[in-house]
Amino acid sequence: MGTIVICAVLAVIVLLAFKSGLSHFKGEGGCCGGGGGSVVLEKKLEGPVVSKKTITIKGMKCDNCRVKAQNALNQIDGVLAKVNLKKERAELSFDREVSDEVIKAAVEKCGFTVE
Repeated sequence: MGTIVICAVLAVIVLLAFKSGLSHFKGEGGCCGGGGGSVVLEKKLEGPVVSKKTITIKGMKCDNCRVKAQNALNQIDGVLAKVNLKKERAELSFDREVSDEVIKAAVEKCGFTVE
């Protein structure tokens, strides 16, 4: 009887670990201190779009990472960002000139890298 209980407990633990790992790899996990409740800051550019750029961001593991990177980029004056976790990139729109160094610094401050 004791063996059956131990096997049942181990089966439940393995099932929960598998479910957690699967959601993590789908980008839905609560890693990075997020817990799934991260809020995307809404932003609109002040002027018309004068240029666009796509950057590659490495190191994002979950949706909380994506939100963190997107919010950091959107805090830059003149930048509107949409970050895609699965493609590991950000689509940036600009209403003024913004240097690559400023963009890179914002992403790296979050713990990610720009390629």
